[in-house]
Amino acid sequence: MKNNPLDHDQASSSPSSMEPKLENGGHSSTPQQDLERQGDSDLMPVPSLVLSNGIPDPVASTTAQPEGGWIAWMAGIISGRLTDAGYFRITTIIGAFLVVFGTFMTSLSQTYWQILLAQGLCTGLGNGLLLTPMMTLITTYFKRRLPLVMGIAACGSTTGGLIYPSMARMLLPTIGFGWTMRAMGFIQLGTFAIALVSGVPRQSPRKSGPIIDWSVFGEAAFTLYLLGAFLAFLGVFFPFFFLSSYAREKQGLSYIDSLNLTLVLNGIGFPARLIPSFIARHTGTMNVFIAFLFSSALCGVQSLFLAVVTIINSDMSKIGARLGIISAGVGIGALLGSPISGAIISASGGSYVGAQIFSGSTLVVGGLFVLASREMKRRQEGQGLWMKL
Repeated sequence: MKNNPLDHDQASSSPSSMEPKLENGGHSSTPQQDLERQGDSDLMPVPSLVLSNGIPDPVASTTAQPEGGWIAWMAGIISGRLTDAGYFRITTIIGAFLVVFGTFMTSLSQTYWQILLAQGLCTGLGNGLLLTPMMTLITTYFKRRLPLVMGIAACGSTTGGLIYPSMARMLLPTIGFGWTMRAMGFIQLGTFAIALVSGVPRQSPRKSGPIIDWSVFGEAAFTLYLLGAFLAFLGVFFPFFFLSSYAREKQGLSYIDSLNLTLVLNGIGFPARLIPSFIARHTGTMNVFIAFLFSSALCGVQSLFLAVVTIINSDMSKIGARLGIISAGVGIGALLGSPISGAIISASGGSYVGAQIFSGSTLVVGGLFVLASREMKRRQEGQGLWMKL
């Protein structure tokens, strides 16, 4: 867009409750059917917008991201509690509507404040109303297979992280920004419809209680895990945000090749999410999560961090609220991590070393807090040091 970056009618060549009996499957369908329709379909349009940040669309990926992030994590706390109270269906319907509506409104936006309202407020709020309820629902259907199920569901973000950037690259030069965003909106509409039809709550509602379960902060294992997850996610998304710019500036790759590298990173997310989840089923979710934190295996961290909550959670009737709290902590960490890394790079005159050290250090320190959380849980269980946890 040569004259006005928000002129979307032009084509552009610029890139831009009582604890229920847990079973290993759904009420009337197989685990695979529950997963593919409910988890993967719903997660594809949501976190994938983060994973595709190395391939920015004009204006939208850079303007409203901080505002949308804050709104999303705050909404996640509320939506988790609403799910516990029995309002899963209405919460997710509203969330899906807001994401799709915000995407279509972004396609019509001409000014910064319009994009702020459409993508920051509308889409951010919708994301927060979707992610925690859907992940909460999955935890009520599975126990032994939960890590693997979470990993498969998390692959939805990888799917979107491949599809949306590829769409942007192919469609922006031919049909322009407006219709590119509308095409993405139609895909979101279809995937959300599948998820909303197949998602059926099975846990008895917990009507009483505050929106935020403050009592959980009296549980040492949970509090330590929350701190560890927050610190770790300060560094988790560093490669996803800076890989393409690092490849161009430090390795001499062309713009197109640097974008392809980001697509490769997202594509690796399929095995990198499934393999840790499979291992966790046999050796313990928390054990694998800690190992992957210390080894900076980022996709494994992303696929397991919510599954760990079911290990340290002491009351399944509050699982939605507690997943919301963890999601909020992780969201704040992810939201702050990339700007901090960017500031370090800028202050270092374009060197990435300081930001790399920062991101790696946050993963290690976060891992130490999670290790302490595991030790607290192990002592509560009265088990040996090498217990499957």
